[in-house]
Amino acid sequence: MELKIDKKTVTKAQEKEYLKAMQNEEFKGLVKKIKIKEVDVQKNVMKLNDSLEELNNCKKCSSLYECQNKVKGYVYFPIVSESNLAFSYIPCKYEKKAQKDRNNKNTSEKLIASAHLKDIKITKNRTEVIKWIKNFYDNYNPNGFNKGLYLHGNFGTGKTYLIAALLNEIKTKYKVRVEIVYVPELLRKLKENLNSVGDRLYELENVDILLLDDIGAEKVTEWGRDEIIGTILQTRMNNGMTTFFTSNLNIEELTHTMSITKEKEDAVKAKRIIERIKYLTQDIELLGNNYREEK
Repeated sequence: MELKIDKKTVTKAQEKEYLKAMQNEEFKGLVKKIKIKEVDVQKNVMKLNDSLEELNNCKKCSSLYECQNKVKGYVYFPIVSESNLAFSYIPCKYEKKAQKDRNNKNTSEKLIASAHLKDIKITKNRTEVIKWIKNFYDNYNPNGFNKGLYLHGNFGTGKTYLIAALLNEIKTKYKVRVEIVYVPELLRKLKENLNSVGDRLYELENVDILLLDDIGAEKVTEWGRDEIIGTILQTRMNNGMTTFFTSNLNIEELTHTMSITKEKEDAVKAKRIIERIKYLTQDIELLGNNYREEK
């Protein structure tokens, strides 16, 4: 079928790009699917190719951690509205779930702030971690090194709540400084305000007890891994500072996640992070029902 070019509005360069693109069956399929006017296709070949590239990335992606698109969790997508073509970033299914989790954040923060050991729901799958928490509370030494916990398992099992309940009790009893930090948000805020990095690192390196919540959920970069997380953990390890972690990844999975950045794969630097975590904590797995979905 002969392709008709709108000579009045389409430049020579656009015509060339259009003719080349229309030799690609995937490109033609995208154009047909969203029912774009031919003249709009001719004027927006580069943008449509960008959309196609990102859609193909999505086909190979199984989590936010693997996202290769320009805006993590979003796909650059063509939208036809009232016969006009526009492009917008549309959240993928993984980002939609993350948004739902973030919408529940305020409620979760209030819940965590008010968590107490007496309110912990005792279930069979929590037996090991509850025993550990009781032992930590009974034997906590505010003047010594108290090994923390690397608590990992599936979504919504109450990992953060359990540790927060313990830390709230320790804070009240011993008047120590406690901080709970959601790792992806920490890195995002530091990146947005680089002038705050030095002061914030000092706070997190020196707070009496630190919980790094949901480590491994962040998009790994060399800067975040080595300059931020690595620096915090190195100082806390050197000074014997009590540190806790929650994660949806076990140690092996976290090692793999930490080793891969957009820049390159570096297993050695990832292992340095893992060795610090192992020094600072005991590893316990918590599996069970997703209490978030049950609410």
